[in-house]
Amino acid sequence: MAIIEAIVGPVSKLLDKIIPDPEARDRAKLELIKLQGDQDMAAIGAQMQAIVVEAQSPDPWTSRARPSFLYVMYALILWAIPMGLIAAADPKLALGIGNGMTAYLRGLPEELYALFGTGYLGYTAARTWGKVKGVER
Repeated sequence: MAIIEAIVGPVSKLLDKIIPDPEARDRAKLELIKLQGDQDMAAIGAQMQAIVVEAQSPDPWTSRARPSFLYVMYALILWAIPMGLIAAADPKLALGIGNGMTAYLRGLPEELYALFGTGYLGYTAARTWGKVKGVER
Protein backbone atom coordinates (compact mmCIF):
# COMPACT_ATOMS: atom_id res chain seq x y z
CA MET A 1 0.00 0.00 0.00
CA ALA A 2 2.83 2.43 0.87
CA ILE A 3 4.62 1.48 -2.34
CA ILE A 4 1.58 2.44 -4.43
CA GLU A 5 1.30 5.78 -2.61
CA ALA A 6 5.00 6.47 -3.22
CA ILE A 7 4.58 5.74 -6.93
CA VAL A 8 1.35 7.66 -7.62
CA GLY A 9 2.79 11.17 -7.10
CA PRO A 10 5.85 10.84 -9.36
CA VAL A 11 3.92 8.91 -12.03
CA SER A 12 1.25 11.61 -12.04
CA LYS A 13 3.92 14.27 -12.65
CA LEU A 14 5.43 12.11 -15.36
CA LEU A 15 2.03 11.83 -17.07
CA ASP A 16 1.87 15.64 -17.17
CA LYS A 17 5.08 15.64 -19.20
CA ILE A 18 4.53 12.72 -21.58
CA ILE A 19 0.81 13.03 -22.44
CA PRO A 20 0.16 16.33 -24.21
CA ASP A 21 -3.64 15.94 -24.51
CA PRO A 22 -5.22 17.26 -21.28
CA GLU A 23 -8.25 14.97 -21.58
CA ALA A 24 -6.14 11.83 -22.10
CA ARG A 25 -3.82 12.91 -19.29
CA ASP A 26 -6.79 13.34 -16.92
CA ARG A 27 -8.11 9.87 -17.86
CA ALA A 28 -4.68 8.35 -17.17
CA LYS A 29 -4.50 10.10 -13.78
CA LEU A 30 -7.99 8.89 -12.95
CA GLU A 31 -6.96 5.32 -13.73
CA LEU A 32 -3.87 5.75 -11.56
CA ILE A 33 -5.99 7.02 -8.65
CA LYS A 34 -8.45 4.16 -9.19
CA LEU A 35 -5.55 1.68 -9.02
CA GLN A 36 -4.43 3.18 -5.73
CA GLY A 37 -7.99 2.98 -4.37
CA ASP A 38 -8.32 -0.65 -5.47
CA GLN A 39 -5.04 -1.53 -3.75
CA ASP A 40 -6.12 0.26 -0.56
CA MET A 41 -9.52 -1.46 -0.56
CA ALA A 42 -7.93 -4.87 -1.11
CA ALA A 43 -5.57 -4.33 1.82
CA ILE A 44 -8.38 -3.13 4.10
CA GLY A 45 -10.57 -6.06 3.03
CA ALA A 46 -7.80 -8.53 3.85
CA GLN A 47 -7.28 -6.96 7.28
CA MET A 48 -11.00 -7.01 8.03
CA GLN A 49 -11.32 -10.61 6.89
CA ALA A 50 -8.52 -11.62 9.26
CA ILE A 51 -10.28 -9.87 12.16
CA VAL A 52 -13.61 -11.53 11.33
CA VAL A 53 -11.97 -14.97 11.15
CA GLU A 54 -10.30 -14.33 14.49
CA ALA A 55 -13.59 -13.25 16.08
CA GLN A 56 -15.32 -16.41 14.78
CA SER A 57 -12.57 -18.70 16.05
CA PRO A 58 -13.76 -21.68 18.12
CA ASP A 59 -10.84 -21.06 20.50
CA PRO A 60 -12.39 -19.21 23.48
CA TRP A 61 -9.15 -17.32 24.21
CA THR A 62 -9.10 -15.91 20.69
CA SER A 63 -12.78 -15.22 20.11
CA ARG A 64 -13.40 -13.68 23.55
CA ALA A 65 -10.27 -11.49 23.79
CA ARG A 66 -11.84 -8.22 22.66
CA PRO A 67 -15.16 -8.63 24.52
CA SER A 68 -13.15 -9.54 27.63
CA PHE A 69 -11.32 -6.25 27.36
CA LEU A 70 -14.69 -4.46 27.47
CA TYR A 71 -15.47 -6.26 30.72
CA VAL A 72 -12.17 -5.03 32.15
CA MET A 73 -13.07 -1.47 31.12
CA TYR A 74 -16.51 -1.81 32.71
CA ALA A 75 -14.88 -3.03 35.93
CA LEU A 76 -12.54 -0.04 35.96
CA ILE A 77 -15.47 2.33 35.50
CA LEU A 78 -17.58 0.58 38.14
CA TRP A 79 -14.60 0.73 40.52
CA ALA A 80 -15.61 4.38 41.00
CA ILE A 81 -18.46 3.26 43.28
CA PRO A 82 -16.32 1.54 45.93
CA MET A 83 -13.67 4.26 45.51
CA GLY A 84 -16.33 6.82 46.42
CA LEU A 85 -17.15 4.86 49.57
CA ILE A 86 -13.44 4.50 50.42
CA ALA A 87 -12.99 8.25 49.89
CA ALA A 88 -15.88 8.96 52.25
CA ALA A 89 -14.38 6.73 54.94
CA ASP A 90 -10.66 7.48 54.41
CA PRO A 91 -9.80 10.21 51.87
CA LYS A 92 -6.03 9.62 52.20
CA LEU A 93 -6.42 5.93 51.41
CA ALA A 94 -8.57 6.72 48.36
CA LEU A 95 -6.01 9.27 47.19
CA GLY A 96 -3.22 6.73 47.62
CA ILE A 97 -5.14 4.10 45.65
CA GLY A 98 -5.89 6.59 42.87
CA ASN A 99 -2.27 7.78 42.71
CA GLY A 100 -1.04 4.18 42.59
CA MET A 101 -3.41 3.27 39.74
CA THR A 102 -2.47 6.44 37.85
CA ALA A 103 1.26 5.78 38.25
CA TYR A 104 0.82 2.21 37.00
CA LEU A 105 -1.23 3.18 33.95
CA ARG A 106 1.19 5.99 33.04
CA GLY A 107 4.05 3.51 33.31
CA LEU A 108 2.68 1.42 30.44
CA PRO A 109 4.36 2.19 27.08
CA GLU A 110 2.51 4.56 24.75
CA GLU A 111 2.88 2.01 21.95
CA LEU A 112 0.73 -0.43 23.93
CA TYR A 113 -2.12 2.09 24.04
CA ALA A 114 -1.69 2.76 20.31
CA LEU A 115 -1.74 -0.97 19.57
CA PHE A 116 -4.91 -1.42 21.59
CA GLY A 117 -6.62 1.53 19.90
CA THR A 118 -5.71 0.28 16.45
CA GLY A 119 -6.85 -3.26 17.18
CA TYR A 120 -10.07 -2.19 18.81
CA LEU A 121 -11.00 0.22 16.02
CA GLY A 122 -10.15 -2.46 13.45
CA TYR A 123 -12.41 -4.92 15.25
CA THR A 124 -15.23 -2.36 15.32
CA ALA A 125 -14.79 -1.64 11.61
CA ALA A 126 -14.77 -5.36 10.79
CA ARG A 127 -17.94 -5.96 12.80
CA THR A 128 -19.66 -3.06 11.05
CA TRP A 129 -18.46 -4.27 7.66
CA GLY A 130 -19.66 -7.80 8.44
CA LYS A 131 -23.09 -6.52 9.44
CA VAL A 132 -23.40 -4.36 6.32
CA LYS A 133 -22.40 -7.31 4.11
CA GLY A 134 -24.87 -9.55 5.96
CA VAL A 135 -22.17 -11.95 7.12
CA GLU A 136 -22.80 -11.26 10.83
CA ARG A 137 -25.83 -10.41 12.89
